[in-house]
Amino acid sequence: ERRERKRKLSKEMAEKATRELEKMQLQEKADIKYKEWLRKKRAEEAEKKKKEKEKEKEREAELQEKRTRSEKIFKEWLQNAKNKPQPALNRYGFPYGKSTGLY
Repeated sequence: ERRERKRKLSKEMAEKATRELEKMQLQEKADIKYKEWLRKKRAEEAEKKKKEKEKEKEREAELQEKRTRSEKIFKEWLQNAKNKPQPALNRYGFPYGKSTGLY
């Protein structure tokens, strides 16, 4: 009986040790997978931020180009407006915008 109890006890201890070892191995695998997932997630976020910055730079460049073009066109228009002849004020009986009488 003693031997049998000892054998059962040692068998239970061995099974318990085996289960704990398996549990530890599973935990290690889970930790490894989690770290790998976290590394991939951070890489994806970094890539996403990088793309957003590139898009923002492109938008800023386009806006700057548009502003430059607009300023150039406005300056040209302003220059041309100076050279255009003024409308005649004394037409159709309205000198200086006022009626002078019936014709």
